[in-house]
Order: sequence, then C-alpha cells, then structure tokens
Amino acid sequence: MKKVVVTREVFDETIEYLSQRFDVTSNQDDRKLSDRELALMLTDAIGVQTASSDRVDQRFLDLCPRAKIIANTAVGYNNIDIPECTKRGVMVTNTPGVLDDSVADFAVGLMIAASRRMGEGERFVREGRWESVYLKQMLGKDVCGATLGLLGFGRIGKVIAQRVAGFNMKVLYHTRNKAPESVEAELRATYVSKEELLRTSDFVVLILPYSKETHHYIGETELGLMKGSSILVNVARGGIVDDDALIKALRDGKIFAAGLDVFEGEPKLKDEFSTLNNVVLTPHIGSASETTRKAMAMTAAMNLSVALYEGNPPPNILNPEVLSA
Repeated sequence: MKKVVVTREVFDETIEYLSQRFDVTSNQDDRKLSDRELALMLTDAIGVQTASSDRVDQRFLDLCPRAKIIANTAVGYNNIDIPECTKRGVMVTNTPGVLDDSVADFAVGLMIAASRRMGEGERFVREGRWESVYLKQMLGKDVCGATLGLLGFGRIGKVIAQRVAGFNMKVLYHTRNKAPESVEAELRATYVSKEELLRTSDFVVLILPYSKETHHYIGETELGLMKGSSILVNVARGGIVDDDALIKALRDGKIFAAGLDVFEGEPKLKDEFSTLNNVVLTPHIGSASETTRKAMAMTAAMNLSVALYEGNPPPNILNPEVLSA
C-alpha cells in the first residue's frame, strides 16, 4: 500500500479512514519530533497530512522526495512554501469552509470579552480581590449599536457580519476586492477605505490571510488612527499585527482593549502582553470546537485520498498549476 504520514495527532476516525486506503505512519503521541525521527517518518511517503505548526520548506520537502501532496489541516497555509512545492510538482491543499462558523463565533466572543473586560474580571475574582459591587467597577464598552470594521471580507468575515446583525451593529469592511452590491445589501455592510474604517470603527476585526503584503498590516500608524475607545480583535494570523506597536498602544491607552487569538512567533509571545489587563489572550483556538476540528482533519484526509487513492484532482488544491505540469 502507498505510504502517507500524519505529522501531528488527529482523531481516531481520521486514522481509520486513511488506514483503509494507505499504509499510515502517524504521530498520535503528538510529540515534537527530532530531525532524525522526522526523517525516518517521512521516508518513502507519497503524501503528508500536516498541521499549521509544521514548517513545510525546502528542508522538509527534501525529507520526503516522493511526496505528491501536502494536505494541510488548516485553512491558512503560510506555514507552507507553496512556490517550492510547485517547483517540485507537489500539490498543496487546505481545509476551507468547515471552520467558518466556529471562527466567526470566536471572533464575536473575543469582541465581547475584550470590550466588557471579562478576562480582567475573571482574574479579579480568582485572586480573591472581589469585596463588593461598585457603580464604576470595571466599566467597559457596549457591543450593541457599535460600529464594526472588518479588515478582510471573505467567508469568515461575511459570517461575522451575519452574527452581529443581532447586535444592531453598523458594519464596515475593507478588502482588496469589493463585494457585489447584493452581498452588501444582504449583510448591511459598507465598503470603505482602510483609513476610514480605522478612524470610525468601535471594533476592528482582522480576518485576512497572512502574506508579505499583509505583514504588519496593523502597526503604529494604523493604531494611531483608531479611536481611544476602540477594540482590536485578531483571529487571522500572527504577523498581521506589529505586536510591539500593539503593546505600546494598549499600555499607553491609545486604544481601549484587544482580543488576540494569534501572535507573532507563536506559541511564544511577547512577555509584555501578560502584564496588560486590557488584552484577552487565547492560544490560537478560534476553530477549536470538537465538531470543527474533526471536520478539518477529515477534510485534509479526504484531500489525500482523492489525490492518491482515487487519482483525481483534490477539491481544495492551492496550486492547480501542478496538475497540468
């Protein structure tokens, strides 16, 4: 049977599905593998199911020279050198669509948690410092009736716009390609420039892909445009925000608060974040509902199966030019 490798722990049903079609080598212990262990695992593999924590670069691809497909268990793929994969004739796939609802829900949750100081309040209670209820204790900002600015208006951005209709929010968005008027009307969303969105939004939510063009898309200049009462939420990718500039803005009160699920250099993050009360920090769990993560793992496995077992183009291929080559 053809050999495929699963580099990180997935669900039992995913392994069972793959084992019916392939000789599967998997890292179900979810250990950080040494270079030697990784090399032994990848030898002779014709397909690899990766996680967003795997860096698929020249070195990785050298360890699996027979690989025909890298199936990433994530919608984002900035962990993969796609041009290098394409040069070697290796297909790359991702898992779009299955996590839209979960990430949208999580983004709204971070909006509420950051604006209503939930993280700060939870720590206050746990530390035994709560003695009474005061009229001006931990005053936050309302979500209802506020203006939401979405930087990025793809599938997840549109679902967020649907969610906040119940909060009677005004929705602004900025993206490279303006949405059709019918979509704008349905979601009651208005296209504006990036600068206008930053200046006028009470909540700025980042939901755009990471690339060279979006590196530090939000930095000192952009944070300086935002209102002092505004909240920044990032459920996209680390590196889109200049974390040093954000820490300074939060510390100096240039913006009210932030909710962050992603960071530059994660899982490590700047120590200063832990000293700030006006930021909610979560460990990249925007898609981490059981249902969604199972669907992501199975979607990646099905991409492998379609390409290698059925011999057909996988449905979520990111570099289709490989097929013609």
